[in-house]
Amino acid sequence: MENMSRDEPSLTVPLIAEEKQSLGCKLEDVETNYSHSTTGTTSSFKTAFHGLNALSGVGILSIPYALSSGGWLSLILLFVISFAAFYSGLLIQRCMDVDSNIRTYPDIGERAFGYKGRLLVSVVIYAELYLVAAGFLILEGDNLQTLFPDMVLEVAGFEIGARQSFVIFVALIILPTVWLDNLSILSYISASGVLASAIILVSIFWTGAFDGIGFNQKGTLVNWQGIPNAVSLYAFCYCAHPVFPTLYTSMKNKRQFSNVLLVCFILCTLNYASMAALGYLMFGSNVQSQITLSLPTHNFSSRLAIYTTLVNPIAKYALMVTPIVKVTKSWFPLNCNNKSFSLFISTAFVISNVTVALSVPFFGDLMSLVGAFLSMTASTVLPCLCYMKISRTYRRFGFEMVVLVSVVLLGIAVVVFGTYSSLLQIIGHL
Repeated sequence: MENMSRDEPSLTVPLIAEEKQSLGCKLEDVETNYSHSTTGTTSSFKTAFHGLNALSGVGILSIPYALSSGGWLSLILLFVISFAAFYSGLLIQRCMDVDSNIRTYPDIGERAFGYKGRLLVSVVIYAELYLVAAGFLILEGDNLQTLFPDMVLEVAGFEIGARQSFVIFVALIILPTVWLDNLSILSYISASGVLASAIILVSIFWTGAFDGIGFNQKGTLVNWQGIPNAVSLYAFCYCAHPVFPTLYTSMKNKRQFSNVLLVCFILCTLNYASMAALGYLMFGSNVQSQITLSLPTHNFSSRLAIYTTLVNPIAKYALMVTPIVKVTKSWFPLNCNNKSFSLFISTAFVISNVTVALSVPFFGDLMSLVGAFLSMTASTVLPCLCYMKISRTYRRFGFEMVVLVSVVLLGIAVVVFGTYSSLLQIIGHL
C-alpha cells in the first residue's frame, strides 16, 4: 500500500499539475508539478504503464482516416515519425541529465534558451491541451449523434441540431469536474487509456471479422495530395512528450528509462498501425475522420467501441484543462486563491472551449492542425533544438549532428506543409 501511494501522483501527469497554496500563483510554480515529491519511487513496469497511457489517446480513432488520406505507403511515414518521436524522447532524458534542477519540459526550454524558451514551450503545450480538449467535445458530439441522430433541442425559438446539442450537453456534464480541486479519482479513470485502446481495437476487429463488414477494401497505394494530412494525424498520435520529464524523474531506476520508452513506442506504434490497417481494409476511402462514425450502430461490438470512446474523454477532460486553468489564474495573483474567481475562470474556459468545438466541428481537421503545428513542434523540433543548445552539439559536426538536423528538418516540413493543408481543409469546411 505504501508503494502504491507513492506512485499515485504520477497517474495525473502530464494532464494535471497541482501547486501547493503556500507557493503562490507564479507560472513556474504551476508548471513545477508532482515530480519534486515523487523522485525515484516508481518501478519500471509502472512507468511503462504510465507511458503507454500517455501515448494511447484519441489519435487511434483518426489513424484509419490518416491512412486513407495518404494511402498504404504512408504507413512508412508513421514509423518514421514514431522513430523521430522516440529519439527526441531520449534527447529529453539527456537534457535532464545535464542539470538535476530540470524537472519539467518548460524547465528544459528555460535551460536552453532562458525565459523565452520556457515561455515558448509552455505556449505550445497549453495550446495543444486546449485544442485537444475542444477535440474531445467534438468527438463526444459526433459519436452521440451517431447513436441518437434524432436528438434536436429547441431553445427560445432556435433549433439546435443533434451534434451541437450533445456538445453542449457533454460540456454541462464535464463542467463540475473542472471545478474540482482534487482530481485524483478522475486520474485513475483517465489511466484507462491503454485498456480503452485495446477494447476499441478488438471491437473493431470483431465488427469486421464477424459482423458482416469484412476486410475487402483494397485502398490506394499512395495519394500524394493527402500525404500532409496523413503525416499531421500520425504526428498527433505521439504528443506525450510533456509527460516524459516527470516519468523520468519519478523512476526508481532511471537507467531503464530508454528501455521503457522503447517498449512504449513499439507497442503503441503496432497498435496504431493495426488500427489503421483494419479500418482501411474495412471501409477504404469512405472511412470517417473517427472510425467509430463508420461503424454500424446495431451491432454490440460497434456500440462497445463507441461507448468506450465516449467514456475516456469525459474523464480526461478535467485533467487536460486544469494546467491551463491554473496558468490563467496565475495571471491574477491577487485573486488566484479566491474560490469564486476560480469557478469563474473554469466556467469561462469551458464556454470558450465549447465555442471552438462548435465553430470548428471537424474532428479530423482539428486534430490534423494540432498534430502538424503543435504536436510535431513539441515532440521533435523543440527537443532537438534544446538538446543542441544545452549539449553544445551544434559546435561540432558529426553523425549525431546530422541526425539532429534531419529530425528538425522533418519536423519543420511537417509543421509547414501539414499546417497549411489543415488550415485549407478547415476553411473549406466552414
